[in-house]
Amino acid sequence: MIKSIKLSPRKVMRMARRHTLIYIVFVLIIGGCASSNKMQRSRNHHPETKLGWQLGAQAYTFKKFTFSEAVVKIASCDLHYVEAYPQQEIGGGIQEKMDYHMSEDSRKYIKKLLKANNMRWQAYGVIKAKDATEWRKVFEFAKSMGIETITCEPDIAMLDEISKLCDEFDIRAAIHNHASPSYYWQPETVLQAIQGKSNKIGVAADIGHWLRSGLDPVASLKKLEGKVFHLHFKDLNEQSSKKAHDVHWGTGAIDIPGVIAELKRQQFAGMIAAEYEYNWDNNVEDVRISVENFRKIVTELTK
Repeated sequence: MIKSIKLSPRKVMRMARRHTLIYIVFVLIIGGCASSNKMQRSRNHHPETKLGWQLGAQAYTFKKFTFSEAVVKIASCDLHYVEAYPQQEIGGGIQEKMDYHMSEDSRKYIKKLLKANNMRWQAYGVIKAKDATEWRKVFEFAKSMGIETITCEPDIAMLDEISKLCDEFDIRAAIHNHASPSYYWQPETVLQAIQGKSNKIGVAADIGHWLRSGLDPVASLKKLEGKVFHLHFKDLNEQSSKKAHDVHWGTGAIDIPGVIAELKRQQFAGMIAAEYEYNWDNNVEDVRISVENFRKIVTELTK
């Protein structure tokens, strides 16, 4: 014989709320797993992923906007990695900038923003800290945000300190080249500067600035084999000219297929950051087309 169980209305309500809570938690867990899997699938279907390359963008491409706006624009180009620069305003109602001074609340906001846009903060720069104390703060900040590479143009006297910080924090420092007559514009100068330093110090190769300086990007990459950690990727309308401007990748004066082939030959593994410094107010479509061109070339190269 089965005895009937009498429950008070209050107990019924408590049980209902408990089951509803369990259901919500279950949905969030399943939804989170599905979202994570979707993010992973979205990244993995790109041809460059098979080569160990993280194709993304330097937020400086969208310097006329806030970092919050830049992240959305980068994501719209089907890119999942960002290199932030310290002078950009965070946005989203936050008045702070993308540097190590930002509050803990701002750091939490940025992490949520990146997660919501299927984005990883991969690199940070170009950094030009003034002394050892400031360099340590930069590395501490990078570690707290999960940043793997700091792109920089340090004073030559700071390289020993940076070398120690790289090993202490397990973060790579990649020396960036602006066009001549900047100090690091020649590959030979960078190689000499990092000789004997930590193996976590390498190069952030800006192939556009090499072309502006009259250098061959493919030949320059060859000179730096094994030390290229990061790239600022672009194509320009003419060579050996400081007035040259960005064009869609593969349509300008840089041998983009040759650059990609050389990176593959070197077994490069790192971030390739689109830095489109032209048509500043409305260059999302320029980046998107460049990314499509890049992936077509990689696909052909890896067949």
